[in-house]
Amino acid sequence: ATCGPGCKYGECTGPNKCKCFPGFTGKTCNQDLNECGLKPRPCEHRCMNTHGSYKCYCLNGYMLMPDGTCASSRTCAMANCQYGCEEVKGQVQCLCPSGGLQLGPNGRTCIDIDECSSGKAVCSYNRRCVNTFGSFYCKCQLGYELKYTSGRYNCVDVNECVTNTHRCNLHAECLNTQGSFQCKCKQGYRGSGFDCA
Repeated sequence: ATCGPGCKYGECTGPNKCKCFPGFTGKTCNQDLNECGLKPRPCEHRCMNTHGSYKCYCLNGYMLMPDGTCASSRTCAMANCQYGCEEVKGQVQCLCPSGGLQLGPNGRTCIDIDECSSGKAVCSYNRRCVNTFGSFYCKCQLGYELKYTSGRYNCVDVNECVTNTHRCNLHAECLNTQGSFQCKCKQGYRGSGFDCA
């Protein structure tokens, strides 16, 4: 079986038919499935969608159980945690629903870890890191777009001269470069290429 545009997070099962890995959806399995919006809801109290998955957390005064349910807990109520808590060897610890969050100085609320500036996030060549609350994602550098070529997704140079997204003067030629473009005034004109006289 061959799938023309390919299956980003899945496998090709028939002519242009993709079977998505759990947590992904779309014709080419390129979209994250928001499990928090499913019916029945996967979490008893609160749900945080993540890339390809989700995390459950509880309201204050409840403890997250291994099956994703929330059990009432007097110790959790006293701890006043933002995202529920767990008891470890008789000690109450507040929880954060994602690895991209850490407990704040008060030990009760969760603050975002900026994976992009801390160097925790590694984006491949031609991609830039974008921080989100609790996570991050990799986006093509400016001047590049995500395209499916030779069996995989790559960041490919945008030819601004062809797509007409350049800002060259009417009397200038547009020259495409990797990730950008240049403007050169036509014969008989002089200037920066953005301004020609």
